[in-house]
Amino acid sequence: MAVTEIRPTTDALLKTDAPKKPANMGQIIRWTLLFLGGVAMVMPIAYMISTSLKWPHEVYNLKLIPDEPHLENYTYVLEDGRFYWWFLNSMIIAVITTVCNVIFDSLVGYTLCKFRFPGRYIVFIAILSTLMIPTEMLVIPWYLMSQQFGWLDTYWGIMFPGLMTAFGTFLMKQFFETVPDDFIEAARIDGLNELQIWWTVAMPLVKPALAALAIFVFLGNWTAFIWPLIVTNSVEMYTLPVGLSSFGDEADVAWELIMTGAAISTIPTLIVFLIFQRYIIQGVVMAGLKG
Repeated sequence: MAVTEIRPTTDALLKTDAPKKPANMGQIIRWTLLFLGGVAMVMPIAYMISTSLKWPHEVYNLKLIPDEPHLENYTYVLEDGRFYWWFLNSMIIAVITTVCNVIFDSLVGYTLCKFRFPGRYIVFIAILSTLMIPTEMLVIPWYLMSQQFGWLDTYWGIMFPGLMTAFGTFLMKQFFETVPDDFIEAARIDGLNELQIWWTVAMPLVKPALAALAIFVFLGNWTAFIWPLIVTNSVEMYTLPVGLSSFGDEADVAWELIMTGAAISTIPTLIVFLIFQRYIIQGVVMAGLKG
């Protein structure tokens, strides 16, 4: 029995090759806008790093790549003993404030969400109303309070305005709304008290919110400038942004040193983001699955 050899014709090959669908104008516009937005966000960081590698006479040169790049600015900043004090002050303040916000904001948010008591909506609205007050209007009361209690030029004086925030309370309350009440009731039946329920049942279910809150609070306190500048007097108590602004004199500002210190100061914020980003991504994915 003869075996017939089957060879695909040219027409058949052409038919099997599906034509590539050209990108439509909407996709081109979206990708272009995303690219331009990415460039706009990256350019300040690139300019900061570029300036940190320049000599003083090159600072006002708009070239992104220095003519004579060097690392002496980093050597000068790292050899300055004040920089380590400023870095340590900022780290202590940012870490303590972040931990306090995560604990206190989640406690208040859990209470307003899972407890039924008279006036809880009034309390919640009163907390939210503080978001309408600009920070600049609160600086004078904060300063007078710090002066009366002897908190000027201290860690406590820098930290106390941000140990608890209305935004964090609102964020945590909204996320605790997604925790089923059946879980809470089951834990109560098992004999757990309210603190145990908050810590072992509710908190693990809102990890994405805790991660987002930790990033926002840490970044806000790490880069805070106005209040630490007002409440501190001694150079040893300066935070990193305030200390970096002191580089230079009345005649000139050492922008290359400021940019160098700023470049170094971005490292902790990147580390914090890398630690907590997986929780945020997990929360986005879970929200999509629930939807």
